[in-house]
Amino acid sequence: MKIVPNELLLYCRPGFETDLASELLEKAALSGISGAPRFERGGGHVRFEVTDGRPANDLHRALPLASLVFARQSLVAFPPLTLDRSDRLNAIIAQARDSGWSCEELWQETPDTNEAKALAGLIKSLKRPLEAQLRKAGVLRRKAGGRRLHLLWSEGDRVQLGMSFPGNRSEQLGGIRRLRSPSRAPSRSTLKLEEAWHEFVPAEQWSARLSDGMQAADLGAAPGGWTWQLVQRGMQVFAIDNGPMDRDLMATGLVEHLREDGFVWTPPARLDWLVCDIVDKPSRVITMVERWLTRRWCREAVFNLKLPMKRRWEAVSQGLSRLADSLERAGVRAEIACRHLYHDREEVTVHVRLLD
Repeated sequence: MKIVPNELLLYCRPGFETDLASELLEKAALSGISGAPRFERGGGHVRFEVTDGRPANDLHRALPLASLVFARQSLVAFPPLTLDRSDRLNAIIAQARDSGWSCEELWQETPDTNEAKALAGLIKSLKRPLEAQLRKAGVLRRKAGGRRLHLLWSEGDRVQLGMSFPGNRSEQLGGIRRLRSPSRAPSRSTLKLEEAWHEFVPAEQWSARLSDGMQAADLGAAPGGWTWQLVQRGMQVFAIDNGPMDRDLMATGLVEHLREDGFVWTPPARLDWLVCDIVDKPSRVITMVERWLTRRWCREAVFNLKLPMKRRWEAVSQGLSRLADSLERAGVRAEIACRHLYHDREEVTVHVRLLD
């Protein structure tokens, strides 16, 4: 008898399960779907059980991964399995077979926790026998619409089966985009802007939207981690900060360092990019960005919002709603996206692209 998945399985940064659960409850309700989040604090994932009898696929389509702030990956899933350690495979194969799913590949993953990382050896040892038996059961096939079977191992005897679909998933293992820190960059914060570009700008558009000769402003630039990324793309940069900039970066000739307050500085002309990693209250950063975007001082912007210790989803939701309302009142059409990226910590990254 075919069984139907009734929940979503979503990965997140450990410690942000409550924030993801709050986001899911609010957005599912707006979609007319009721559900119950289940998680353990620090577990690095949230299960969201659909409770109104509708298939989980409906919620998965209603809440695309790109629209979620705190989720790294989104899967249609069954409840977790508790396994017999002497025979881990049979229960997994049985559930996968009874689901009626057909997938093209298998990904085995763990939450992004130190405890779960210790399962790497087990996962490696199970790879070949699992794939062989899944093929024999007809679950793994060469052509299956690009669907992917995921096994999330939280313990050696606890695993959850989920499936992902092309166009509505992360293509990174564990939903994590791991980037190598450039040795010449002035700070590790440089990775936050690089990851933001990967997240928000399609690769085929980099040559047009991140091109040589563009002009940008980096507010709160010192020592220059984000400015370094702009310079690597051949952009001319106004680096706004009272602090010192990296000497090698200044030697490129592409950076004009202005010791001014980023919250009040005005660009001499319309720029291509505004980037900002200033540590301040989210409301103050939103006010500054509103000023730039409603006056069309830039075409695109990437900025971080530092999060409070509690009710982080509420702070993000209010900030994004305020920004969207301000742009609408000013008659500015824009695309706004926000994600809690891997290289973020107690912050989220916002991207805005003006459409006129």
